[in-house]
Amino acid sequence: MTNLPAEAGRQPLRRRRGPLVYLVLANLGMWAAMSPLLISGFQRGDAREETGALAEVCIAAAMFAPALAALLVIRLVEPGGRVRDALALRWPRPWGRGVRACLTGLAVPAGLTVAALALGSAAGVYPVGELHWGTTGTWAVGMLVQIAVSLPLFFGEELGWQGYLFPRLARSGSGTRLLPAYLLTGCAFALWHLPTLLMGGQYPGRPWYVSVPAMLVSCTLVLPIFTWLRLRSGSVLPAVLAHAFVSTASVGMVKQGADPTARLDPLHMGLTGWPGWIVMGALVAFLALTGRLRMPPGVTGPPQLPARAPLATTA
Repeated sequence: MTNLPAEAGRQPLRRRRGPLVYLVLANLGMWAAMSPLLISGFQRGDAREETGALAEVCIAAAMFAPALAALLVIRLVEPGGRVRDALALRWPRPWGRGVRACLTGLAVPAGLTVAALALGSAAGVYPVGELHWGTTGTWAVGMLVQIAVSLPLFFGEELGWQGYLFPRLARSGSGTRLLPAYLLTGCAFALWHLPTLLMGGQYPGRPWYVSVPAMLVSCTLVLPIFTWLRLRSGSVLPAVLAHAFVSTASVGMVKQGADPTARLDPLHMGLTGWPGWIVMGALVAFLALTGRLRMPPGVTGPPQLPARAPLATTA
């Protein structure tokens, strides 16, 4: 007789254990990377405040934690298959489709940011300054360069969240059963930022009991948009580009378009505030109602774990 049933029973346990191990490693990496700032008592009190050298180094190290956690889990907990297939680390095919997918990854957050700023301006919470096309064009070129330079850091995040975690949580979901996967990944994505939220990173000057719920709302709304970009292309690259735009150019657009003398409050401006929640919520509702947030065939989870050779026993 053989022990094949016992081995078959262990494989689902190994698959369920993978996401938990991933979350533990990703969060440990984040807290470890941000510990120098936490120990020094760093606090960001103004949205216009520039990031110092130590903060830049800590943030860069933290952003690689999700990718490193995903790689360790794939190698040690869920062995089998190629890493680039397991994390959707590929160029969308054909080549022309890949270019369109990447441009969409930039255009969608750009359009959402413009809509959020327009809504905030109409509501009187976003004071628009005087725009000069010459300086605005120079700024836009600089932002594109910054996005290109920072792409490795955002690969560090999205290889974990979009490449690894979401497909594992959604492997057996369909229709409304996908909702827990979106909510759990969004909440995990938000709470991973807890060290920076405690230091006023995303919401300067706000206490944690305001910034943490606000981040939960922002991440659970933006994550389905990143996931849609990843699913429609079969690659994490468009999601990486969208995340890079949201974290760099979108924040820059808030500053660039605002009255230079006005106080900037991310809770009321851009994609991190309530105007952004409204426009992102509208897009997510449209994507859900039109079936664009469903898992397509072939993106239902990790590759099949290889069965070990049966161990013959005698009775």
